[in-house]
Amino acid sequence: MNAVPTPRPGALQPPGALAPPEAVPPPGGAPSSVAPSSVAADGDAFRGDCPGRTVLDHVTSRWGVLILASLRAGPLRFYELRDRIGGISEKMLSQNLRVLVRDGLVDREVEPTVPPKVSYALTSLGRELSDPLQSLIDWIATRTPQIVAAQRCHDLGTPES
Repeated sequence: MNAVPTPRPGALQPPGALAPPEAVPPPGGAPSSVAPSSVAADGDAFRGDCPGRTVLDHVTSRWGVLILASLRAGPLRFYELRDRIGGISEKMLSQNLRVLVRDGLVDREVEPTVPPKVSYALTSLGRELSDPLQSLIDWIATRTPQIVAAQRCHDLGTPES
């Protein structure tokens, strides 16, 4: 009998990979092999064992923020996203889209045409997240001159004015 290797906790699996039965939580609860108190289910991202930390990493990564913000206006095809987000490679775009689809923030729709048309759109969860992310992006755009000035002062060893 061939044993199926169990991925290390927190490891990303390729799309379509099936989780081992013990890793699939029963409806409405934590996996039976893990005591509920051993996982930070309270959403305290300051705790090292909080699963929200992984989501926080995905959402707040350089590319994650820009992908989610780009999809606010509506569905986009892969090449449209690539062209919209300056500096992202196709590999990084593909990897980040895969993660955001897995997290339930982005929906991937394949139209059965030749060649297939693939488009990406925010899910309802992704749309809910896009408002605070857009506020962050707007704040950064507004405050960038002040931040750049503070960086220059720091680098020159002069006090901020």
